[in-house]
Amino acid sequence: MNRALFNTVSVTCSKLTTRAYSTSFSIGIRCLKKKLQGPVYSIYGFVRFADEIVDTFHEHDKAALLQRFREDTYRALEDRISLNPILNSYQATANQYNFEKELTDQFLKSMEMDLHLKSYDQKEIKEYILGSAEVVGLMCLRVFCEGDEAAYQKLKPLAMKLGSAFQKVNFLRDLNADFNSMGRTYFPGIDLTRFDETSKSRIEEDIAADFREAYIGIKLLPRNARFGVYVAYLYYLALFKKIKNTPSHMVLQNRISVRNRHKLSILAYSFVKHQLNMI
Repeated sequence: MNRALFNTVSVTCSKLTTRAYSTSFSIGIRCLKKKLQGPVYSIYGFVRFADEIVDTFHEHDKAALLQRFREDTYRALEDRISLNPILNSYQATANQYNFEKELTDQFLKSMEMDLHLKSYDQKEIKEYILGSAEVVGLMCLRVFCEGDEAAYQKLKPLAMKLGSAFQKVNFLRDLNADFNSMGRTYFPGIDLTRFDETSKSRIEEDIAADFREAYIGIKLLPRNARFGVYVAYLYYLALFKKIKNTPSHMVLQNRISVRNRHKLSILAYSFVKHQLNMI
């Protein structure tokens, strides 16, 4: 046996986690160049496990679980190994691509916020989105830029906009579970007990602005990453459009999704545009 085999097993666990939890991100990752896929699977596996702690394990002490996960994460980053395969694959990616410690710190801070806050004000939601989505986009951007610091700094604000757009769409998609099941509201100034078309339109205008800026960044990404990110972008844009076309009361009652056949058509459309260099 050797270390390479253990590392391969670790990345495979992250890959299986991604495929089990998200068909859309799985498709997008598979459209990246091969050498970028493992690192992005590793990022997704890490953030998914942390998110599960705060959203799912209600019969356990979630604060204690998250604290243990935080300690194990930092130990893995420092020691450059973990017997938790998800953390082992994450530390390998974080160390290889020189993630700033602040990225991991901010992400875990946002996860902790979900343990204590049910309603977010404007300052709190800005910090929450920074940690839960924007820094994840920056982790991926570190991978995509492969050490090109100038490209990273140029694309950084646009990558954050894409993460923000994805997260806000998730908030709308999961409105029923977040508000009705867990009592959470991620939209400051919006009374979800009186959620109507006016409120919904205000949220949608904000998301549309993020999408517009994010697309500028996608066009500037290295070609090795552009296709996969564009696929994920179009999937979320399709989900956003479907939510926009759904009445507000239905959004609050149901989880909106995009059918698999539509995802396949998005994939085909994206491939043609990528091949013709039209993204």
